[in-house]
Amino acid sequence: MFRGLLIDKQDGRQTAEVRMLDEASLPEGEVTVRVAWSTLNYKDALAITGRSPVVRKFPMVPGIDFAGAVESSTDPAYRPGDAVVLNGWGVGEGHWGGLAELARVPARFLIPLQAPFTPRQAMGIGTAGYTAALCVLALERHGITPDKGPVVVTGAAGGVGSVAVALLAKAGYEVAAVTGRVQEADFLTGLGARHIIDRAEISQPGRPLEKERWAGAIDVAGGQVLANLCAAMRYRGVVAACGLAAGMGFPATVAPFILRGVTLAGIDSVMAPTPDRLQAWQRLAADLDIAVLEKLMHEISLDDAIAIAPDLLAGQVRGRLVVRVGASQ
Repeated sequence: MFRGLLIDKQDGRQTAEVRMLDEASLPEGEVTVRVAWSTLNYKDALAITGRSPVVRKFPMVPGIDFAGAVESSTDPAYRPGDAVVLNGWGVGEGHWGGLAELARVPARFLIPLQAPFTPRQAMGIGTAGYTAALCVLALERHGITPDKGPVVVTGAAGGVGSVAVALLAKAGYEVAAVTGRVQEADFLTGLGARHIIDRAEISQPGRPLEKERWAGAIDVAGGQVLANLCAAMRYRGVVAACGLAAGMGFPATVAPFILRGVTLAGIDSVMAPTPDRLQAWQRLAADLDIAVLEKLMHEISLDDAIAIAPDLLAGQVRGRLVVRVGASQ
């Protein structure tokens, strides 16, 4: 038996509770992991509260990522005791996830924990930070270097945004941080942001083409915010889009793309191939300052997750929520 957060649905009513679970109920997979740390992400909060149909089958253990040690494996790539990390692959949606003391997954879902990170620090980064690294790599792959001009990051006080700001600043970019919480200005400048922009400035409908401002952008919002970013990109600017916090719509025109050669690069962290995952984690290991990472992390217990989920959806959480699931590591 092991403890886990279980979401269930009976007669149209969803419940979420921390309870004892039977190991026999774990889904199929080659590797069983003793989970030490997980996180509470936006998608997890949607699943726990039932505000969006994230969960595809019930009952379900949420948690889109985790870090821990292999307990048993039938795949030769992993041996008992190996430190591993999982991000995405639909866990917490269609396959039991990380908010439980045990997880069983296909071996291909895992990658080795990258030095120098501990499991706790890896979850301080989590899927949000790993997605931020994928975004930074996408900007660089499309030729956006610090000399090309400023890079803007939306949702900068959140999980993806805060890590993106830190990585970009470390690489020498002039970073503008967009947030709906201007009281977080000191936090964001501490991460390396040079400019703080109130989200309200870029949330309203604008013109098809605005004044050229940004060489690059990392956007977690979507919707009107993404449209406005595209309209304000410099010639051959690049936008890495990875979220939809402001909506799934895209009320834009083709003008930025055919008149300024703007590139809109979609970033998918869920099904990204293993080589891309390893590159992102290696970039994090090389460039993310551990001291900065600690500033981003707020530790909670497994029992806290249900109560905090609504706060996360309301945009009242700074940085990364790290969930202590098992023994401290």
